[in-house]
Amino acid sequence: MNLSAFLWATLLGTGLLVGLAPAALAQQKPATAFSNPLRDDGPDPWVAQHGGYYYYTNTMGRNITLWKSKALSEIRNAPVAVVWTPPATGPNSSQIWAPELHRLDGKWYLYYTASDKTAPDDNHRYVFVLENSATDPTTGTWTDRGKVNTKYTGLDGSVFEQGGKRYFLYSAYVGPQSVLAVAPMTNPWTIAADQEVVIAKPTFDWEQGGGRQILEGPEFLPGKKGQLLVVYSASACWDDNYCLGMLTAKKGGDPLKPESWIKTARPVFRPSAENSVWGTGHNCFTKSPDGREDWIVYHAKTAADGKCEGRSSRMQKFTWNADGTPNFGVPVSLSEPQPKPSGE
Repeated sequence: MNLSAFLWATLLGTGLLVGLAPAALAQQKPATAFSNPLRDDGPDPWVAQHGGYYYYTNTMGRNITLWKSKALSEIRNAPVAVVWTPPATGPNSSQIWAPELHRLDGKWYLYYTASDKTAPDDNHRYVFVLENSATDPTTGTWTDRGKVNTKYTGLDGSVFEQGGKRYFLYSAYVGPQSVLAVAPMTNPWTIAADQEVVIAKPTFDWEQGGGRQILEGPEFLPGKKGQLLVVYSASACWDDNYCLGMLTAKKGGDPLKPESWIKTARPVFRPSAENSVWGTGHNCFTKSPDGREDWIVYHAKTAADGKCEGRSSRMQKFTWNADGTPNFGVPVSLSEPQPKPSGE
């Protein structure tokens, strides 16, 4: 034992550092674990990672708010900024849902769902776009680029790039149901509407819960074997068994050909009664700060109450199967501590 260690042990033994020791030890050993939720009120969470920061958002209903943090596990304590408030009237004046932040062509774009305050229903719901040239999306000015020119009304717009091309993906209202549709983009706020195609419809029982036939919240995820993967939410948000399904297109497949996409017969991420986790859905994907780990961010609720309420945002690490598809595991309980993302 060196002299410093001897003195420290002696002081502790004499009780002279009873009040000091816990604080000193806490400084020496920072927390290495966290517990969900990220935010208690966090439906439809989305995370963008850029420049050493995480930019987080979720459905607020009345505006678009961003949180900025170097540690995603501590986002609830991060600085917050309301970056956009809807106009008093017009097609995007109400029901501001599911914002997604994307960095495209050196600028920031916010895609969000909205409807007209005078007719807040499925027939008047579209995806809209905001643009910001600032380096930090919590600063600068957001310019309204208007409504994405989709063929159908719909919600939950997202963007992905594949093979040097950019595509827009959303949940389209077709008949009594919502389906998944994709189209190539000519710029970050415009699609080639004449090339828009429906790539998936609700066909399984687990996609038709809550009295509705719904596929929504589609998110792109590159497979480890070069596949194109789209993970989506199935059934109505108030259905306790709201879950995640997945579409897979093999390497080199054309995203605009419906036959390119194969749907999993069972959910890839579903509620856990044992862990009191219900309504697992509307997710996004991100990396740990050092880029070594993959994390899924999603919303869920603790009560099987048949309501589209009480949804908190959560995250957990996921792994990969031998075939290059993700293994999301079982949603963890709110009472179960998890190791923080590597690099935090």
